Amino acid sequence: MNPFDDVIHAMGVDSSLYVRMQLGAPWGIEFDTGYQARILVIARGTCWLSAEGMKPVRLTAGAGLIVKAGTAFSMSDEIDRPRVPCSSVFSHIDGRTVQYGGSGPTLEMVSARLSFDPTAGEPLMALLPNLIHVVLGDSEANVLQTTLHLIGMETGEDGLGAGLVINRLTDVLFVQTIRTWFGAEGKPVSGWLAGLKNRRLAAAIKAMHSDIAHPWTVDELASKAGLSRSGFAAAFRSIIGEPPLGYLTNWRIYRAKALLRQGYGLAEVADRVGYESDTALSRAFKRLEGVSPGSWRASGPSMDRHNTR
Repeated sequence: MNPFDDVIHAMGVDSSLYVRMQLGAPWGIEFDTGYQARILVIARGTCWLSAEGMKPVRLTAGAGLIVKAGTAFSMSDEIDRPRVPCSSVFSHIDGRTVQYGGSGPTLEMVSARLSFDPTAGEPLMALLPNLIHVVLGDSEANVLQTTLHLIGMETGEDGLGAGLVINRLTDVLFVQTIRTWFGAEGKPVSGWLAGLKNRRLAAAIKAMHSDIAHPWTVDELASKAGLSRSGFAAAFRSIIGEPPLGYLTNWRIYRAKALLRQGYGLAEVADRVGYESDTALSRAFKRLEGVSPGSWRASGPSMDRHNTR
């Protein structure tokens, strides 16, 4: 396992609102993600994307966007087109399809608001820019188009379990878009994302995440990376921004929070994340989070551990 798989599994990405948008020129829409992130994928046609701090970008079929919560942006068929709030556009919704605009060339895209545990998503979302724009290559586009086709079928038929299937496919779109962005050359990344781009550090990181409860030492991790102890420690701090065992502690507490949300007892959580006792876990937890595990769990919604992915 690696940190990305760790976070995606814990987040449990779902779509709280999925719509297929068919927009005929002329049209212009202002979006505000509010408290939820959003994913958009262009299935057909072209449009312009504008957001604060960036030059307008022309989007074509196969383009994907992930927009973090609290981010405003706009889309239109032409750069200077007047825009209306997305809330007024969604008043035209019919089932899971929105038709809006004029009789000109049509843009078709899917839009989904993403629901996930914000605590579980924090290690990933903190490293992402407010707006991710990716252009998929041929092989990636084929996978994307297949996913969009399946979503379209489920949307059109609205059969038994359609909402569940759409949520799972939205999860796939989210992972595909993040993966494409991460794999693009020249993308500035930091933290554990930067570590995964380094072959030697990635080996040590994956080892930690595969057995988070193991009493790892710097010597063991350096061996996994094929580096000397000092060379490994220096590279880890330089690229990831913290020492190896500090990184391990942070992820143990992250994993502990996910288990606490799922209803596991403190002693079992301590054992599963590598602490000798619940008292040892409580000390580490309070040092990093500022509150005890019990107080932290009481401050947020719980999750049924039998219903988590």
